[in-house]
Amino acid sequence: MNAPNSFQAGNRIAVSFRGYNVTNAGKTRELLSHPLLKDRLRDRLAEASRLCHDVLGLQVDLYKDVAEGRPSSLETYSPDLATIVATELAHWDALRDILGKDGCSRIRLLTGYSLGEVTAVIVAGLMSFEAAMAPILELSVDAAVLAPAVSMGIVFSRGPSLDVEVIREKCIDLTARGNGIIAISTYLSPNTVLLMGEGDTVDQFKAEMADCLPRSVHLRKNPHHWPPLHTPIVLKKHLRDRAAVMLQTAECKPILPELPILSCVEGDIAYNGRNTRHLMTDWVDHPQLLWDCVHAMLCMGIDQVIHLGPEPNILPATLTRLADNVQSQLDKPSWYSYGLRTFSRLTADRRWLANLISRDAALLRAPFVKQVILEDWLVESPDATEAERAKAEKTTEPA
Repeated sequence: MNAPNSFQAGNRIAVSFRGYNVTNAGKTRELLSHPLLKDRLRDRLAEASRLCHDVLGLQVDLYKDVAEGRPSSLETYSPDLATIVATELAHWDALRDILGKDGCSRIRLLTGYSLGEVTAVIVAGLMSFEAAMAPILELSVDAAVLAPAVSMGIVFSRGPSLDVEVIREKCIDLTARGNGIIAISTYLSPNTVLLMGEGDTVDQFKAEMADCLPRSVHLRKNPHHWPPLHTPIVLKKHLRDRAAVMLQTAECKPILPELPILSCVEGDIAYNGRNTRHLMTDWVDHPQLLWDCVHAMLCMGIDQVIHLGPEPNILPATLTRLADNVQSQLDKPSWYSYGLRTFSRLTADRRWLANLISRDAALLRAPFVKQVILEDWLVESPDATEAERAKAEKTTEPA
C-alpha cells in the first residue's frame, strides 16, 4: 500500500541488506539512469569490476552486465556477489541523501542476511569494500564448485514450533551414513528452517522425517542448486580455515561500528571492533539466525525497516508473513472473549505463534513495523527531485 512520507514514518529505523539469490539484478537495470543512483551505481560497479580482476583475474564489466540484463548462474556466482554488494553500497549512499542528517539520526541498526552482513560491515566502517570482499570472492570459486551437488529443503510446521534439536540430530544421522553432508543453513522462524544437503540427503530427510517429527511438519524442496555457505559442507573445501587465514591480514578497524550491526551469525548486536575477523570467519560455516534478529528488532522497538539491494526477499517476506500471522491471531474474537486457551485451540494451524504471543509481547509489534523497499520506491519516482521525493514516497506495509 501507498503512504505519504514513508521515510519519515519510523522513529527507530533498521536498514537491512540482502543476500545471494538465483536472481540478483532486481530493478537495477531500470535505475541505471535514475538521478539519485546513476553515478553511484557506475562508480560502485566499476570498483567491483576492478576487484574481480585483482582477486580472480576476471575481465568483467559489471555495469555492462547489468545494462544488458545478464542472467545469474553458478558460473557467474563470483561477479554476482560483487554486483550485489556494489549495488547495496550505491543504495546506501542514496539513502543517506534521501533521509538527510535528521533522518539518518533515526537509524538504530544495520542488519543483513547472508552476504548482506558483509555489506553491513562495510557500511559500518569496520572494513573497506576491498578488505571485506577480497576473501569472499576468493572463496566463492570453490563455493560454486560445491553447489551442483547441493539442494535446499524448506522444513516448516503447520502446527507447533519445530523441534530443531530433532532436526539437527536427524541431519547428523544422515551425514554419518557417508552419502553426503546435510545441515540447517538458516533458522527463518520457530516453524521454518532451511536445510542444505549434498546428493540425495534432502530427499532422504523427507523420506524419513515422519519417524521423528510430527505429521504437521512438511518439507518442500527448492528446485535450484546453491553454494552451501553457512553449513559444514564448506569444510570440504576448507573454506572456513582459508577465510580465517586471509582475514588475519585483512585490514579491520579496531573501533566500534558507526552503527550497531545486528548479526545473523550471532542473532544479536555482536560487532565491537575487536571481533570482526572472528565473526567474519564464523559467517562462512555458521547457520544464519534470522529469527533471532527479527525478534531482536521487535524487542528493540524498531518501527521501520528499509531494505536495500536488488530485489530483497528473505527478510521482507519473513517480516510480512509474521505481521500477517500476528494480525490474524489478534483479529480472532476468541482473543478477547474466550481467552488464550480457546484462542490457541481455534488457531491450531499457527499454534507455534499462539504459544509465543502468550508469553512474548514483543511479537505484537510486528503488524506495526513499516517496510520500505528502496529500489521499488526509486523506480516509482524516476523524475522527482530530492525535495519532491520526500513528499511522494512509497512504503510497503504488512497487510
